[in-house]
Amino acid sequence: MNRVVLYGLTGSLFIFVVFLYFLQHTKEMDVIKYFPLDPMSGFTSFETDLSFEGQSDEDEYEVVWDMYSKSDQTQYLRQDVSLLYVNGRLKGIMNKWEENVQEIQKSSKLHGEDSQKYEAITFHHGEIHRGEEPIRSIQATSHDLLYVIDSPHTKRSSFKKAKNEEEKEWKERLDHSISQQVKAQWQHLFEHYQIPQNKYTAIALTDLAKYNEKPLPNTPEGESDRILGQLWEGLYKNYITGISDTSSKHPIQSYMPVVLFDKNGKHLMVLFEDDTGKKHQLIQYY
Repeated sequence: MNRVVLYGLTGSLFIFVVFLYFLQHTKEMDVIKYFPLDPMSGFTSFETDLSFEGQSDEDEYEVVWDMYSKSDQTQYLRQDVSLLYVNGRLKGIMNKWEENVQEIQKSSKLHGEDSQKYEAITFHHGEIHRGEEPIRSIQATSHDLLYVIDSPHTKRSSFKKAKNEEEKEWKERLDHSISQQVKAQWQHLFEHYQIPQNKYTAIALTDLAKYNEKPLPNTPEGESDRILGQLWEGLYKNYITGISDTSSKHPIQSYMPVVLFDKNGKHLMVLFEDDTGKKHQLIQYY
């Protein structure tokens, strides 16, 4: 098992053990880096969107996956990176960076079959250089989900929020099945690393999008934005671009990582298992 040890800007320690496959692998510049947030700049809009495109043939349908963001001013470097999970398993990574722009937009079209829950999370990032001033940054996280129902007994359809009893039943059925599988995987990781679960608050990686406007669980007051930004910096360098260090040529199909926040407010961990059965751990001290 390989380990990479990185130090953040404020002395935070990152320990990563990594193995990852990209459904769509593009050689993007390794640029996402946390810098203190700029109080004078931000995003005017940002979003992740999953939409049902319709039937591609009798057996398959298409889903469109979009990410978009616009900053309030042209910035030295803009980058967005998006992760797509289908039924709780990683299926794709979308990545785009540009220099001296305000807007980032990228779209991908996927073929699907059978009833599925699509879920995507995007980290939006900007790097600001103003002469001799210290480098600053802006950041935001967005999320979307889509349920596609493709069953011999019902008409093919999609929804984001269940609007009738049939959709509520399908949502409950998919959520329950996916939750059971993902939590069983997490339990194996807890046991492997001997994690005392009562000492941590556990969330799915995609739930990080809920913390744009509120602090992360159990983090020091006023430090949540820094911790989140440094977490994404580490994820990008070691989870997202980790594919360059592996010989895997097949979709990883790995379950969504779990993020554990120490209830004493000292550190967080990210745990996951890859498609070969290897278990991996990230530890970030605040």
